[in-house]
Amino acid sequence: MTRRQAPADAGQALADALAAEYAAIFAYGPIGVRLTDAARRDARAAEAAHRARRDALVLQLTTGGGRVPADRAGYALPFPVADRAAALRLAVEIEERTAAYWRAVLPVTTGADRTRALNALTDCAVRAARWRRTAGVTPVTVAFPGRPA
Repeated sequence: MTRRQAPADAGQALADALAAEYAAIFAYGPIGVRLTDAARRDARAAEAAHRARRDALVLQLTTGGGRVPADRAGYALPFPVADRAAALRLAVEIEERTAAYWRAVLPVTTGADRTRALNALTDCAVRAARWRRTAGVTPVTVAFPGRPA
């Protein structure tokens, strides 16, 4: 999944965010198998949160007549996930990437859609900060979540 130009309309922005949720769910498979104990539970909770957001977004787009992109059978990971350190690095990256897609929804939506996008962006940003803390990465937070560095 790569960052794209800002979408022109809410339907496209939400479809792009859904594609990002699909990719996040996929990424938590390789992440979870490299973690243990509390970190593994956190990975399962993160995957569940992305699944819930995906399901809600599919329902919203379907009932609203929007375009629902198909999930792919697999996604290319940005690097091999062979150990705990790589799993934590991927967890941070996937949350940052997903946050970027939700951030792109904000300027093209209003009302409840914008509130849902802000909640999703915040959720990803908080989860990325938690993963950074688990990985021992500083700073733990970023000034503008979802904005390219």
